Amino acid sequence: MHTKVKAVKMLLAGKWVHAEDTFEVCNPQNNQPIATVPLASKKEMITAIEKADEAFRNTEVWPTHERIKVLNKVAAYMKEHAETFAQTIASEGSKTINEARGEVKRAAQTIQISAEEARRLNGETINFDQNEGSENRVGYHYRFPVGVIGAITPFNDPLNLVAHKIGPAIAAGNAIVVKPASVTPLSALLLAEAFVEAGLPEGFLSVITGSGREIGEELVTHPAVQVISFTGGPNAGEKITQKAGTKKVSMELGSNSPVIVLKDADLHDAVQSCVSGAFSAVGQNCIGVQRIYVEEELYSSFLDTFVSRTEELNVGDKMDELTDIGPMINETEAERVEEWVEEAVSTGAKVETGGKRSGAFYSPTVLTGVAETAKISKEEIFGPVVLIESVSDLREAVQKSNNVDYGLQAGIFTADINHAFYAIKHMDVGGIMINDSSDYRIDAMPFGGTKRSGIGREGIQYAMNTMTEQKVVCFRLQENML
Repeated sequence: MHTKVKAVKMLLAGKWVHAEDTFEVCNPQNNQPIATVPLASKKEMITAIEKADEAFRNTEVWPTHERIKVLNKVAAYMKEHAETFAQTIASEGSKTINEARGEVKRAAQTIQISAEEARRLNGETINFDQNEGSENRVGYHYRFPVGVIGAITPFNDPLNLVAHKIGPAIAAGNAIVVKPASVTPLSALLLAEAFVEAGLPEGFLSVITGSGREIGEELVTHPAVQVISFTGGPNAGEKITQKAGTKKVSMELGSNSPVIVLKDADLHDAVQSCVSGAFSAVGQNCIGVQRIYVEEELYSSFLDTFVSRTEELNVGDKMDELTDIGPMINETEAERVEEWVEEAVSTGAKVETGGKRSGAFYSPTVLTGVAETAKISKEEIFGPVVLIESVSDLREAVQKSNNVDYGLQAGIFTADINHAFYAIKHMDVGGIMINDSSDYRIDAMPFGGTKRSGIGREGIQYAMNTMTEQKVVCFRLQENML
């Protein structure tokens, strides 16, 4: 059965427009086209940026209550059309329909939180009289929007990660131009539709679709763009920082997330959480569980239980509500994961389960005995593969956890609070989950990492701090003038 291919427009400064050229968006499960989308040129990207700058500069007053009203309407629209959003996410991406529905719920919450944070964008008074000779000075600082935000988003959360860019930008009073992933632009365009329906002023949002090589550099380097917000791989992130110059940059660049399981942990709870954390969204998740270090007394039982639970997962049609794992984003990515696993096996690793590819599908895979020099030990696999290793104690587990160039999130399972606090103190990560896998996040928390995992923090309040500047106001009082 062939799916009807629909022609989709992109949003350029509040107007739905075509482009001279188009490209196809395909369902990765069967590689069938589901939509044709505008292939924007540099000219259209420049127009979007200039229109955004113009809209921002010509809007002398955009009251907080109006921004709140728009964001609340968007959240309500998303909830009303939740199944349409979910079907779109599942059709263009890798997520199962159940995972897609979960993402829609989160994305609506992200927009709702943005509305709430808009009213909390406050400043503080400053005690100028702490400085001798400044007894007659009083003042404060407040935050003001920077202008135009440039956002580049990945394929793995094609709706919620776009919401994490647009929501804070609008809440803070900025205009924003979004370049979504070329393989999953439909969810971003659907969110743009919600903002149009909610009455967002023209020019404050553009979603420009096309090749990152063609239009991405213009978004990064254009002088009107004040902040770059990027979610993606570290290599692309490093290139962006080199080109961005003195712009403010916020980046989430992935990880190679560790989880530690100590002998006093609840075995079944740890297994259940780690299986979900390793294989949800086909492992295409920046905080997904990739390395598990198990204290040797529990190792054998943990491994057996983990493998057994993994083999219960249902791989298949992502639109089937009984499916746990669908395809990867494309066959090329599945082939890359296959190559990484084969390289690990060639240096001594054992495949405990999985290790099979069929087109874009790659079976959930558990490896043991992986060499520290293997690529899969050091880099982000971004696929349904997890490494399990025995360690003698917590110190060894922490040392091995830190022995990579990433540090986004980690997890530890233990009943001992002292062990938990040892991990909290010594693990070099941006977030640590106690008795949870690394794959836990709420959208209101500060989210980001150390080392090559990124720059700055996302999470609505924290993104808004990046998307605003502080202005100090000081009054020198002249009492003799009274």
